[in-house]
Amino acid sequence: MTAIFTRRSALAAAAALPLAATARPTLAASGSTEMARAPASHSRSFKLGSFTVTTLLDGSRPLEGAKAIFGGGATDEEFAATSKQNFIPADMAQFFFTPTLVDTGSEKILFDTGLGQGGIQIALAQVGLTPQDIDVVVLTHMHPDHIGGMTTDGAETFAKARYITGRQEFDFWRGQDEGNRVGDLMAQKVTPFAEKLTFLEDGDRVASGISAMASFGHTPGHMGYMLESDGQQLMLTADLANHYVWSFAHPDWEVKFDMDKEAATRSRRRILDMLASTGTPMIGYHMPFPAAGYVETRDSGFRFVPVSYQMMG
Repeated sequence: MTAIFTRRSALAAAAALPLAATARPTLAASGSTEMARAPASHSRSFKLGSFTVTTLLDGSRPLEGAKAIFGGGATDEEFAATSKQNFIPADMAQFFFTPTLVDTGSEKILFDTGLGQGGIQIALAQVGLTPQDIDVVVLTHMHPDHIGGMTTDGAETFAKARYITGRQEFDFWRGQDEGNRVGDLMAQKVTPFAEKLTFLEDGDRVASGISAMASFGHTPGHMGYMLESDGQQLMLTADLANHYVWSFAHPDWEVKFDMDKEAATRSRRRILDMLASTGTPMIGYHMPFPAAGYVETRDSGFRFVPVSYQMMG
């Protein structure tokens, strides 16, 4: 990766993330006017060999100005045409925030903690769990919508868990000054856990059958994770691709939230090509709930194919 991450780029990325910090979970109990946009259930479980993989809807919200977020380098006409071909509006995106729980049979491992506004607790309750049942918390990267749920009302949410994240990611964000929103959130949510954190590099294992895969660019140390059980594979892609249409159909279009846009594009193409060529399913943090699907090649890009009844256990 040739580009250098600087304090300036970090602050720019922080400024580009208002929705992540302010999105409200659209939960059945909330009575929100956004309820019509939310699925009736906030959890969905899949079987992967002897693993049970459960996606947990922490929140969802619409956001206007889609092209400014997902269409860097595209003309208005190109962005509108791709949107129309996929039956979605060109001026609005629906965001989903979906941590993933992996039950290996010996440990319950949670990937990312959500927004910190109560959604993940409701989703866990739907599968009969509480935050106290989580053994391991893995942070794919340090953006607010992934670390926001580490504490609740100032107390540790997952009090019995140990924590894992990428060394490069942690070192970068720890080096940022407080006084910007991401730096402040890092200080509040992650720094107090420093003594409980275990760090890994590309290829290291979280547990048997769960390996880190570098996908740098969205953030300096952004990681995906490959799951493998009984010969079956599934990849947790985190924020490799932030929209199920635009980021797949045109992986070279720049995304506002990607800190190193060239590196993010390279990671997107490399990993989406691997998933398409091997037929490996994926779970993406911002994909439409239940966030799971397959990747196929289409023209010069890709297409996300949502899961239907595959992997049902």
